[in-house]
Amino acid sequence: MKLLKSIIGRTLAFWALLMFATSMFVYMWFYIYCLLLREPNKTRWHRKMSQVWMGTFMILSGIRFSVRGKHHFDGLENAIVVCNHNSMLDIPVSFPFLPRANKTIAKKSLSKVPIFGWIYSIGTVLVDRNDSKSRQASFDQMKYVLNHGLDMLIYPEGTRNKTSAPLKSFYDGAFKLSIETQKPIVPVVLLNSKKMLPAKPIMYFKTGKIIMNILPAVYPQGHSIDSLKKTVYDIMANYYLENEK
Repeated sequence: MKLLKSIIGRTLAFWALLMFATSMFVYMWFYIYCLLLREPNKTRWHRKMSQVWMGTFMILSGIRFSVRGKHHFDGLENAIVVCNHNSMLDIPVSFPFLPRANKTIAKKSLSKVPIFGWIYSIGTVLVDRNDSKSRQASFDQMKYVLNHGLDMLIYPEGTRNKTSAPLKSFYDGAFKLSIETQKPIVPVVLLNSKKMLPAKPIMYFKTGKIIMNILPAVYPQGHSIDSLKKTVYDIMANYYLENEK
């Protein structure tokens, strides 16, 4: 039974990867229009195309998806969205399906992946975490994104959470950005992606439903970086623990 489960999981992983690549080749041509646009219209077009692409990919791969708490964006100024990161599925399903257009922070190395890297770089702020100048430049660019009325999506854990804890510790970046710009933080908790595409075993996938949970905004007024980080961390960790099953 264990061997059969492994074979099925790896077969589904191969199929999902094939569907991702195939659908990318179909839709990549529509991203060329981004080259003619300025911000924020460039990001808005990128998001629309990504919704179509990822919607197609999820249907073909057997991924169901729902969003809860969209009303927390009603009447809210543009904001910094912070999201947990458990799986390779998180980024493709999060930034296109947030209620408003946004850019996300991403590793600069991903921009070198043929075709995907080009598409990905249009909708992101790229950073080399090992380069202090790159980190500062990305921070300034995130301010630029917010100044253009877009939301900024950040994964404060930095990398995938491969531990048994609900969340890894948070980096300061998102909370420093909130304090300096006085923009609210919207916590988002993704559920089930870790079960569907875990870090281990490699190339193992099972179908299921990913749920994006949008929580009430947290405002930076009266907070330090550390207190704001702890407040948001506790909100997200508690929600994850209460709802993961």
